[in-house]
Amino acid sequence: MKYKELIQKMTLEEKASLMSGKDFWQSENIDRLGIPSMFLADGPHGIRKQAAAADHLGLNESIPATCYPTAATVANSWNEELVEKMGQYLGKEAVAQKVNVLLGPGINMKRNPLCGRNFEYYSEDPYLAGKMAAGLIRGIQSNGVSACVKHFAVNNQEERRMVIDTIVDERTLREIYLTAFEIAIKEGKTKTVMSSYNMLNGTHTNENMHLMREILRDEWGFDGVVVTDWGGNNDRVQGLLAGNELEMPTTNGETDREIIEAIKNGEIAEEVLDECVDRLLELIFTTEEVFGKPHHDFDETDHHQMAQNVAEESIVLLKNEENVLPLKKDKKVAVIGDFAEEARYQGAGSSIVNPTKLSHTVDCLDDSGIKIIGYEPGFERYGKKNKKKIEKACELARQADVVLLYIGLDEVTEAEGLDRQNMQIPANQVDLLNELYEVNPNIVAVLSCGSAVEMPWIDKVKGLVHGYLSGQAGAKAILNVITGKVNPSGKLAETYPLHYEDTPSYHYFPGKEVSVEYREGPYIGYRYYDTADVPVLFPFGYGLSYTTFSYSNLCVNQDGVTFNITNTGKLAGMEVAQLYVRCTSKSIFRPNKELKGFKKVFLNPGETKTVTISFDDKTFRYFNIKTNQWEIEMGQYEMLIGASSSDIRLKDTINIQGTEAPLPYSNEQLPSYYSGKVNSVSKKEFEQLLGRKVPESKWDRSKPLGYNDTIAQCQYAKGGFARFAYHLINFTYWFLRKIGKRSTANLIMMSVYHMPFRGVARMTGGIINMPMLDGILMIVNGHFFKGVNHFLKERKKMIKQSKIEIGQSEVIKEM
Repeated sequence: MKYKELIQKMTLEEKASLMSGKDFWQSENIDRLGIPSMFLADGPHGIRKQAAAADHLGLNESIPATCYPTAATVANSWNEELVEKMGQYLGKEAVAQKVNVLLGPGINMKRNPLCGRNFEYYSEDPYLAGKMAAGLIRGIQSNGVSACVKHFAVNNQEERRMVIDTIVDERTLREIYLTAFEIAIKEGKTKTVMSSYNMLNGTHTNENMHLMREILRDEWGFDGVVVTDWGGNNDRVQGLLAGNELEMPTTNGETDREIIEAIKNGEIAEEVLDECVDRLLELIFTTEEVFGKPHHDFDETDHHQMAQNVAEESIVLLKNEENVLPLKKDKKVAVIGDFAEEARYQGAGSSIVNPTKLSHTVDCLDDSGIKIIGYEPGFERYGKKNKKKIEKACELARQADVVLLYIGLDEVTEAEGLDRQNMQIPANQVDLLNELYEVNPNIVAVLSCGSAVEMPWIDKVKGLVHGYLSGQAGAKAILNVITGKVNPSGKLAETYPLHYEDTPSYHYFPGKEVSVEYREGPYIGYRYYDTADVPVLFPFGYGLSYTTFSYSNLCVNQDGVTFNITNTGKLAGMEVAQLYVRCTSKSIFRPNKELKGFKKVFLNPGETKTVTISFDDKTFRYFNIKTNQWEIEMGQYEMLIGASSSDIRLKDTINIQGTEAPLPYSNEQLPSYYSGKVNSVSKKEFEQLLGRKVPESKWDRSKPLGYNDTIAQCQYAKGGFARFAYHLINFTYWFLRKIGKRSTANLIMMSVYHMPFRGVARMTGGIINMPMLDGILMIVNGHFFKGVNHFLKERKKMIKQSKIEIGQSEVIKEM
């Protein structure tokens, strides 16, 4: 241990105190030993350091910081160097605001388009997500502070996220849901990992020895700190045994006492605690060093420009019929859509950034060079029908040569803690589009949202620019693409299906009660659509440019592939070349092809460049459940070079020597997985894949409610008071939505409805402890007076204990 001498000077109580927070955002300090607090702040795409009272949901405003494009946006750049540079800028701001640990990036897979937090995640592909994350981490940590990759692992739905049990087979877990984390940890060398809320195959992730010890520590060699998601601790002693050092936020010493008691009774060895303390001290001291060095406040203008640069390279041109874009300077343009006046530029929840400055389209029009004839909002932002606004917009559109229509999803539709209800944009926006089309078919739609949407209306637009959630400088970036000042080079990091029903997890998302079953196995995103031959609206890796590119001269050897790309158009531009690999053997089921490399290149008109994409340890591997390790199947592999997953320009084959492992599966037992048609897998076949019985997915309504049951389950409670509270919450949610307070209504769902009872203790900073929670559960389970009495008695005991500990703390300070 690096800090053995320092640890020997600590009391058991001091060591235990370091294992949980001092308050909502800070770790504990020990002044007498010179151990400072760390500050941990949300920050996947900007620093959210709250100046006032802290909360996890973004209610209280944070110190101004640059709001960069979200991960869903940045992934469309396919540019590791750009993401790393963005990370450097984020790290500078973290240093300026004295933030030790920046809680990002988030790299959970986009298993389903409706996951409410998809805007915070990179991709449906683990290789792309891992590479993007590694770049961001390197950039952040180059400043001396720590990134924190999250949420480890298989956290792919927001509904019931704190208690849902994810049921997934080992191969799918390794190949799809852990590979991005593996790349982020091995290549990005992140100092901190955040464990997720959910359970994995029956065990909470931060207590899961297989995940936390066998894979993260032993296999990947991670020697940094694991921090819980806020309120994500279930059993503190089991979490510590699994190597989860830091619990956040504070529990006011309650879980510290659990650790002390477990050591005293022999449940856990003190050496385990010492190891955790040692890793935590390393994080504290290495990140604190940078604050002792001279540094300057960041240049807001320079960082705003960086946010614009990232947005410009991440915008995706999806449609350009009749070369309607870039806009011609002599065209009269009508700007329509509420999002043009008030930009939709980031998601909602814990990642909300208070921007240093914010560009809105209507404020940037004068400098754009576009011949604007007027602006109309056209629709109500939050979905309410308004015929007069449509009429005014149509009147303006009649006078224009081209209509710029700004549409998308609003802030309360894409939010942490809630999954979307469907893949549609609001009906009032579609109504507007239909009416505009009748008076002026020359429509260019500008789409703003952080996840995939259905587009049954796409035939009614000639141009489609997808800005995703492009940060505080996104409005100007989009205008630069529309006018041709910037040649679009973004490509989709996720597939856009024609209909939500086409998605492979349609029947298995979300888990509503006890568990969620990943019956589709490894077939998510393009892996499914390509293999099952399901048509899509826009394929993975798709994006248009104002120029054209040709591919030629593919050469394949044992080290990688080389080929040429030529800019065959009249404008300079960037192209993302993608390497997909297909195994021709049918002995082991696999997706039709998988992304194994990519390279973004800049080319002037007529210029040719040779591109090299090297193979790595992930190019040919698969996880074998019989040998319980990565193996390579011997055989012939096709090397596919594409401009997207469906636009393959070059191909060649190579023979690869395998590891001669036993075949892990039988075709007869797993027909759906061998065909890739996994949108309706039977329970029996899924159990064959799992190698065990599928656990019961429904609540046992006969049992009393416990710590890991949610407030929503009070509808089945034996206690009338609990049932009344449930109906009151439901009514309040309905009423708030009815009067237009959708944001507040969403908070009820996020912070109350789906909260497990243990969260009441874990998220209140010690105001309510677990013995007091026992009293609440007595009330819920039909013992009202007994529960109230127990609650009040335990509250008195807690107050008395708190006074004793304050007195002891004062004595230690005087020593």
